[in-house]
Amino acid sequence: MVFALGANLGDPLSALHRAVARLAGELRGARVSAVYATPAEGGADQPPYLNAVVAGEGTMTPEGALTLARVLEAEAGRKRPYPGAPRSLDVDVLFVGDHVVHEPHLRLPHPRWRVRDFVVVPLLDVAPDLTDPESGIAVKEVARASGWDGRRFPVVLGPGALLDETER
Repeated sequence: MVFALGANLGDPLSALHRAVARLAGELRGARVSAVYATPAEGGADQPPYLNAVVAGEGTMTPEGALTLARVLEAEAGRKRPYPGAPRSLDVDVLFVGDHVVHEPHLRLPHPRWRVRDFVVVPLLDVAPDLTDPESGIAVKEVARASGWDGRRFPVVLGPGALLDETER
């Protein structure tokens, strides 16, 4: 299972800490990427985001993973006033094992993971060999094709730091 996290309102780092703590409790062998500072998508006039990815083994169904994501967002005070609005916490379900789902409320793998560097970059930290079950493309191949050079986004916390902080 793989979840992408992002936040740019309130105290984004604290929101990521809380989400990682909950996800780590649900996933065996949880791995957490570095936290990257990224500009808002589409050049929107809003604060930069902090982004991270959490991966691990779990027993949740795709629906269960989506429900957990929405609960975490609600607990962080997420509002949805308009598409692309700033977020106190955004949790996207990227992968749930090899499940491929095409429902109006849930698409797996996440349909835009390959075109979002703020997702691909942290994925490289935790699952570079993960292969998209729908396309057969590995994360490291997507990164290579996008020209990721390792300097695009500043690192706020190193890989695993959010998990380490959560366990203290």
